[in-house]
Amino acid sequence: MKVAYVLNTPNAANYKVGEMILPQLESDSHGVEVVGIFFFDDNTMLLQKGNPKGERLSKLATEKGMLLMMCDQCANQRGLASEKTDGGYVPEGTVDGVAVGCFPDLYGALSGNMPDQVISL
Repeated sequence: MKVAYVLNTPNAANYKVGEMILPQLESDSHGVEVVGIFFFDDNTMLLQKGNPKGERLSKLATEKGMLLMMCDQCANQRGLASEKTDGGYVPEGTVDGVAVGCFPDLYGALSGNMPDQVISL
């Protein structure tokens, strides 16, 4: 089964992903294929360059083809994205492989590898 996570509660990235899901993914014991994680609010800070959990997640995402995407407005407000002159945002000061966007961007990014379930944490 394929799942995507939407991190919209406080500390979901640091605790739920960083302390529970990430170690399970690293040891291949999570039980499902994670095709994407979408980060809201302060959860975006896990993806800041130099964050140890974010660096581990970035490496794993690259190896497994997992989407890591931050809410564009959330990332911009926290200095993790900057607005492009032609609209939209680009990541700034993040771990490798991070995308920035809104729900339409998320849908498009997942369209080639659709999850069976979306789980909100």
